[in-house]
Amino acid sequence: VLRRFAIAFTKKQQNQAVKSTCYAQAGQIRNIRKKMFEIMTEEASKCDIKELVQKLISTPDSLGQEIEKKCQSIFPLQNVFIRKVKVLKKPKFDLTK
Repeated sequence: VLRRFAIAFTKKQQNQAVKSTCYAQAGQIRNIRKKMFEIMTEEASKCDIKELVQKLISTPDSLGQEIEKKCQSIFPLQNVFIRKVKVLKKPKFDLTK
């Protein structure tokens, strides 16, 4: 069992000129987190742990780009990454395989 940690930053909108910062509202943040959780769960359920680790190592920003695209309708995001992966429970490997 793996626990994945993602991070995303909000992006300034085109019509925003004066302020240098932009913050999402609490409801938007909840929706973004929910969507991130759905995407990461769906991605993890598609393949086994070995393939998932290989995918995270070989193309680390692919999952981030997918999250960025899907969350664009909620709030514009940039620099979306999977920043950490923890192993909560080691898988049991069969030596006979």
